[in-house]
Amino acid sequence: MRPVDLPSYSRNLHPGAWWLWAIGLAAAASRTTNPAILLIILGVTGLVVAARRSDAPWANAYAAFLKLALVVIAIRVVLQSLLSSQSQGVEVLFTLPEIPLPDAAAGIKLGGMVTAEAVLRAFYEGLQLATILCCVGAANALASARRLLRSVPGALYELGVATVVALTFAPQLVTDAARVRAAHRLRGRDDRGLRSLARTVMPVLEGALDRSVELAASMDSRGYGRTTDAGRVSRLTTGLLTFGGLFGVCVGMFGLLDGSSPPMLGLPSLLAGVALSSCGIAVGGRRTRRTRYRPDPWALPEWMVSGCGFAAAAAMFATAAVDPAALHLPGPLAVPEVPWIAVGGVLIAALPARLAPSPPSGSLHRAVSSPARSSFEASLAADQRRETA
Repeated sequence: MRPVDLPSYSRNLHPGAWWLWAIGLAAAASRTTNPAILLIILGVTGLVVAARRSDAPWANAYAAFLKLALVVIAIRVVLQSLLSSQSQGVEVLFTLPEIPLPDAAAGIKLGGMVTAEAVLRAFYEGLQLATILCCVGAANALASARRLLRSVPGALYELGVATVVALTFAPQLVTDAARVRAAHRLRGRDDRGLRSLARTVMPVLEGALDRSVELAASMDSRGYGRTTDAGRVSRLTTGLLTFGGLFGVCVGMFGLLDGSSPPMLGLPSLLAGVALSSCGIAVGGRRTRRTRYRPDPWALPEWMVSGCGFAAAAAMFATAAVDPAALHLPGPLAVPEVPWIAVGGVLIAALPARLAPSPPSGSLHRAVSSPARSSFEASLAADQRRETA
């Protein structure tokens, strides 16, 4: 008897689910400097990105963030080696020429002995920041910023558009610069040096201005910025609720990420801020009337992906409450301990590599365009045969 194949489907996951998953992993990384846990988080983000990224241009963002993370670690280690205090360990690796400093800078050295303890401590702290950056890079590689903009409430729509334009402006400049340099190479011009840079700047700026004009025209044609009438009291109430809620959210996030802060600055402030922000967004959303074409669904896969990210954060917070010493090394040269509660929560965050639906590929587009391409190639070959004859 032939086995029954399970139905497979592919669709784009809601971008908010990927961002919630990445925020959960970033929160977990912010609570520990244990290199074993941080490396596992890096492996989880890389695995999920490799399994569920699409063929869109932003899908390569994770590699750029990974390179930036390596640069951050290198800068942290170099600065620690040059500027660490004299009491940073006893295992001397090498000695640099030391520059004497005035008495006001007592306890700080510039050069001198570089110890293994100082280098490892800087590496662990840089690895923590690098892991958080890679979590953000994973969200950028898996979620489309433009699709995320469609889910922004009406009260934050202007801010969302400005953020998306700012995020997409720099990558577009890089693309335009590469295109202009390739055109210069095809014309036999040198693409190196200051003279080539001067020839590249003007076409790139011209392309940026053209895109700005096109973006303004498209936004105006879609009714962007057209709001309903609202009184002064309504605008003032919306502003107070929104900014007060955002302030509460910032204080609550700081309290959750900082283990030494008072308990009232953590979850209570976060919940109060979320409640105030929700009220402000609901009141302010009445001023902006807009419709959504093909809104992104929020179904079971979105809940599972978001839950996996929150499971990693919850496991890390539980470990911090039960065994906080396991999240930080007793010394730079100590062997890292592996807390199984935290590791289990991080491994749960790897499940979206299988639970999330696979993104649609460009195979259909390639299949549709292949007849046109083959006919073009056939006509080109016929022209070449006629010229030969």
